[in-house]
Amino acid sequence: MIARVIVTPKPVVNDPQGLTVKQGLGALGFTEVTDVRVGKYIEVKLEDGSEHEARRRVEEMCRQLLANHVIEDFHFDLEQEHKRR
Repeated sequence: MIARVIVTPKPVVNDPQGLTVKQGLGALGFTEVTDVRVGKYIEVKLEDGSEHEARRRVEEMCRQLLANHVIEDFHFDLEQEHKRR
């Protein structure tokens, strides 16, 4: 199973990297961009087991290490890993 975790700064937290990207996009002519938030994308491979248990464990991982709950929000999706032949 693979957990795909997205961590982003909370809306009330300044995001200087996001501001820099927004300004760069504006300079390149993408004037329709009104805001950019830059975060982290994390993939975690898990041993096979129940989806309920995997969700519980990934939630714990995010709360204890992968995201700083004071300044970041997170969400994740679980997907069965497709074996390559």
